[in-house]
Amino acid sequence: MSEIEDKSKAAEEFMKGLWKENPIFVSVLGMCPALAVTNTAINSLAMGLATMFVLICSSILVSLLKSIIPKQVRITAYIIIIATFVTVVDFSLAAFVPAIHKELGAFIALIVVNCLILGRQESFASKNTVGLSILDALGMSLGFTFAMLCIGIPREILGSGSLFNIPLFGDSFEPWVVMILPPGGFFMLGFLLLGFNWYAQRKKKVLKVN
Repeated sequence: MSEIEDKSKAAEEFMKGLWKENPIFVSVLGMCPALAVTNTAINSLAMGLATMFVLICSSILVSLLKSIIPKQVRITAYIIIIATFVTVVDFSLAAFVPAIHKELGAFIALIVVNCLILGRQESFASKNTVGLSILDALGMSLGFTFAMLCIGIPREILGSGSLFNIPLFGDSFEPWVVMILPPGGFFMLGFLLLGFNWYAQRKKKVLKVN
């Protein structure tokens, strides 16, 4: 494979998670945190970054150890690796940003069973080089974080009248309280999925015409 082909493949692996195979908007993975912790932008960002750390670190380790992990226990091994990095994230958030740690609560521990992370270990990191695994994990986690913010930012603005806890409107603003409640997560995700799918279908029609 030539150097140009190598760069093209690397770029493709990185970019696919941002849009073409976005974990939330396309693959519909990680729905639990997408609905539960996106009532504020800061929670959305914190969960996205925590997931990014776990996904990148676990992908590196799985890619490095793929040749020595027995196939019979590979899923168990992946879960142990993921749980180790989740524990690092959990303790780090508790030590440095306890307020955010309290807000995220049990959903930090649930990163262990996030289908996005375990799925990337099984389908990609265990079959590719460390370099490609890092690019895949980075692209997927950035796509996940982007989607979380797309849900969290409007919910906080409409539900609290603020963004990253900074007030945006005066006292006359009447918050849409439903947006920071669980139904607000479903509403916002539904609207975003509708828009994303509409754009994808429209793009396909344009390509067919051309």
